[in-house]
Amino acid sequence: MKNTIYLFIALFFATNFGFSQSSNLGNWLIYIGSKKLNSQWNWHHEIQYRNYNAIGDLEQLLLRTGIGYNLSEGNNNLLLGYGYINSQNYAAQSADKSKVGEHRIFQQFITRQNKSRLKLQHRFRLEERWVENSDFKLRFRYFLGLNVPLNNAELVDKTVYLSSYNELFLNHKKTVFDRNRIYGGLGYKLNSRVKFEIGYLNQFFNAGSRDQINLITFLNF
Repeated sequence: MKNTIYLFIALFFATNFGFSQSSNLGNWLIYIGSKKLNSQWNWHHEIQYRNYNAIGDLEQLLLRTGIGYNLSEGNNNLLLGYGYINSQNYAAQSADKSKVGEHRIFQQFITRQNKSRLKLQHRFRLEERWVENSDFKLRFRYFLGLNVPLNNAELVDKTVYLSSYNELFLNHKKTVFDRNRIYGGLGYKLNSRVKFEIGYLNQFFNAGSRDQINLITFLNF
């Protein structure tokens, strides 16, 4: 089982670097928080500051929040959320940028599973998107993530772990395939409230790909 897990992780990393050969490197700074309101309800909130380069050339500012409900303790969660996205896109073959605002409502279901040391998470998300100067858009996303603790048998306090995920985006009309994200990283769980990750993300589209370094903070309180 252990050899299978490590092989799976290695394939994620190999695929990630394979897709990144011809794209530019950017940076995502990410904060993801969750506030437990009681045994069933939680408040989700996040901020993502995405740059075209290391920092200072804004690509996208994403603000997202939502209220979740646990169907079972810690393993299955339904959530209704809202997001605001400020995108700054370069025109083709130009240094000029255009600013585009987007309001988004989304519904998601998260389920978690443990397979020996392997921690799996499935996330199914439906997004209703109102993009400035554009038609209404509907998008489906499927996320498969995994964590493997390294220095402990479980993800307890002071645990170093490997993290990886694949997320597929599908549109409801026109070009069905929107994008795919592949991520591999290294994390550290400080305690039951705080985790940190640094990782490498490849995002590829029909017409190319982009690479990002991700710096992520998780906070539960």
